[in-house]
Amino acid sequence: DCSAQDEQFSLVFTIGSFMNNFMTFPMGVIFDRFGTMAARLIAISLYAGGTLLVAFSTPDRAMLLFPAMSMLSVGGILLILTNMQVGNLFGKYRSIIITLYNGAFDSSSAIFLIVKLLHAEGLSLRAMFLFLAACSAWHLLRTLFLMPRTRIPYPLPPAYDYGYGGADCTLPGRNLGRGEGGWVPPVGEGGGASPGMTFQACVCSWLFAWHVVWLSVMQLRHYLFIGTLNPLLEYLALRDADVGMALVGWGGEGHVGDPCGWPLPDPLPPPLPVSTYTNAFAFTQLCGVLCAPWNGLILDWHKRGKRHRPEGNCALGALADLRAAVASLAVTVAQCLLFSVCAAVPVLPVQFLTFVLQVISRSFLYGGNAAFLAIA
Repeated sequence: DCSAQDEQFSLVFTIGSFMNNFMTFPMGVIFDRFGTMAARLIAISLYAGGTLLVAFSTPDRAMLLFPAMSMLSVGGILLILTNMQVGNLFGKYRSIIITLYNGAFDSSSAIFLIVKLLHAEGLSLRAMFLFLAACSAWHLLRTLFLMPRTRIPYPLPPAYDYGYGGADCTLPGRNLGRGEGGWVPPVGEGGGASPGMTFQACVCSWLFAWHVVWLSVMQLRHYLFIGTLNPLLEYLALRDADVGMALVGWGGEGHVGDPCGWPLPDPLPPPLPVSTYTNAFAFTQLCGVLCAPWNGLILDWHKRGKRHRPEGNCALGALADLRAAVASLAVTVAQCLLFSVCAAVPVLPVQFLTFVLQVISRSFLYGGNAAFLAIA
């Protein structure tokens, strides 16, 4: 009986998911206050520490999984926060790049499928996670040589360049990228500062509040599905096995009968093992990086369709961008409804379709959320 073990793994997932969301705001403050390099160094340290804790965990030291998953969650969310600003470099394709990064982040869970399959072939779990920890060197090199010290501004100033390998790059009247003061926002034509909402005004707005409610409900649905997936599959597998035995008994010894009169194969095919379904679920997560840019295409295509934006009024221009996000939000909600309906069908083979709908819905949710906040 593995029910106690499943409960502990579900608790690890719950705590890791909580830390992933709870620490997003503090990590955002660190990113805004100290810039890209400091934030990424913290993220890399958390990621490497989390993988090392998993590598040195054993059945006797299983409690290491709790801090390990929390560190991986917090380090991962901070890395994606610093990566999304790269979309600012791509102009009209900004939403596509942002959703692509979120899709890649969403697909990263498929790494555990690779770990599972390699472990089944005899490769040591410790060796694999030590290798993943060593891969942090790539993140470190990218931080030092490819990312700015502060932030990539939006909209980009003319001929923007943040330099290479720590070199400062300045344009007339502006301090950009790797300079100590960061980018100085452009001033309006009249010489005054460009109008904009304060942080407090944004957080206290109804738009932000309802968006948080919407995101929380949608995300909770996905977390409930993932956290209860293995018990659900085991329940459906046992249910199908019991139904098969009942049908055999209905037809008499040596025969398969159906009380409704439908012909059934004799003998009944054995149900697929639960492991097959968990592998299929993990494999579909790889498709997140392919599905997420579709939402970016919807956002960018709809914005390009609204070419005649109000000129000279930043507020009206931002409102036009928000209206372009309506189609994306509507598609995301429709996908989540389809996924929820399919997940409620108590038939084991139907869960293959549920997995596909879940990864599409989740990719649209996270990618669209990031793009929406970027234009809001």
